[in-house]
Amino acid sequence: MNKRAFYNEMYGPDGAVRPHYEPYASWLDGKTVEYLLQKQREADTLYTRLGITFAVYGEDSGVERAIPFDIIPRVMQPGAWKKINDGACQRLRALNAFLKDIYHGQDIIRAGIVPGAQVLGNKMYRTEMRGFAVPGDVYVHIAGVDVVQTEAQEFYVLEDNLRTPSGVSYMLENRKMMMRLFPELFSRMSVAPVDHYTDVLLENLRSVAPAGAASPTVVVLTPGAYNSAYFEHAFLAQQMGVELVEGQDLFVADSNVFMRTTRGPQRVDVIYRRVDDDFLDPLAFRPDSALGVPGLFAAYRAGRVTLANAIGTGVADDKSTYVYVPEMIRFYLGEEPILQNVPTWQLSKTDDCKHVLARLSEVVVKEVQGSGGYGMLVGPAATRDEIEAFRARIRQNPDNYIAQPTLALSTCPTFCGTGILGRHVDLRPYVLSGKTVSVVPGGLTRVALREGSLIVNSSQGGGTKDTWVLEEQG
Repeated sequence: MNKRAFYNEMYGPDGAVRPHYEPYASWLDGKTVEYLLQKQREADTLYTRLGITFAVYGEDSGVERAIPFDIIPRVMQPGAWKKINDGACQRLRALNAFLKDIYHGQDIIRAGIVPGAQVLGNKMYRTEMRGFAVPGDVYVHIAGVDVVQTEAQEFYVLEDNLRTPSGVSYMLENRKMMMRLFPELFSRMSVAPVDHYTDVLLENLRSVAPAGAASPTVVVLTPGAYNSAYFEHAFLAQQMGVELVEGQDLFVADSNVFMRTTRGPQRVDVIYRRVDDDFLDPLAFRPDSALGVPGLFAAYRAGRVTLANAIGTGVADDKSTYVYVPEMIRFYLGEEPILQNVPTWQLSKTDDCKHVLARLSEVVVKEVQGSGGYGMLVGPAATRDEIEAFRARIRQNPDNYIAQPTLALSTCPTFCGTGILGRHVDLRPYVLSGKTVSVVPGGLTRVALREGSLIVNSSQGGGTKDTWVLEEQG
């Protein structure tokens, strides 16, 4: 697994174009760098004009930047996509079962499969959710499962994002952009559509509304315009045809949640929330939160409103919980995992910690609650000083870290201004759970634009590209 021969998704080892890329390669043949550069400029200008931006946390300027977008699509054959689709849905079914279990019978703990301390001692575990039956037993309505490819049919899950996964707006806007820039390609190739994502999302959200809501009212709850993902919050609300609200727009009366409107209060049944647990309700969690709704948690516990995703899901996307997902699949579903985990060392274990400390220059180390590419060490790309600084942090608090081998991430053709070069990619398919569990055929492909880099996060110099899942022919 630690081999350095990277799988090239477009070209075979002999340099021949792989069959699923052939229609695109024949179209690309003869296109000049100047033509591609002009198309790239068009895309960049449009994204800036549309306000498709993100903020880089930690930068003093706080400047919003246009999301880097690559005009070369990632093309996936149907067989590879089926494995990702089936594996991602399987994981979400198991993770939802795990969340129900740990807040009720705790069978998986009593069976000795997941240590009780791993769950009950986790800071993301919400004792307030004990014994509470969430609508339809769905805790995670929207998940982003990060997948990497290392061979033609070899995929690994890097992590499960189960709290407020972001990036789906880029998936949808990337497709619109490609159809605008290269309409002729879509008549040449059978690319599965993704634009029905928000229809499926809205249908799923309505399906878990409290009993008795004949025509459920759904809203998107945002922390506000200063949040780095605010564009996405506004985009999703607009696409679903629902209201985008902040905490101050909602209030609780008689255990029901209402939205302030120009026509008077309107009952709210489902809240797709993009606000973290701690800030949802100052009466139940952080009393200093100005982002939440006083009394929201009591209304939730009374069964008068549904929150998506449920409170307390963070315990299941902790990177120290990730290592148990294959066993969860076997325990709850009686199935073998379709997608494999990356082999992981838990630095809370003495032997694992010793092993990793002796090989820091070879591995990737991550904080168990880290995200966005922050709080991690990519050993092969780190300086000696960076490695030693990280070594000290691990020794100070080993429980806060896990480590993994540096995978040979696949490369995908990427336009780099002067030509097309291979760059490392991952994929975040978005899994939706309501009455059924499903994935739209595609996802957000993130690309490490810096040569040799394995970090694809936009906040760390990465970009995005459109993901074309080819439909079965015949």
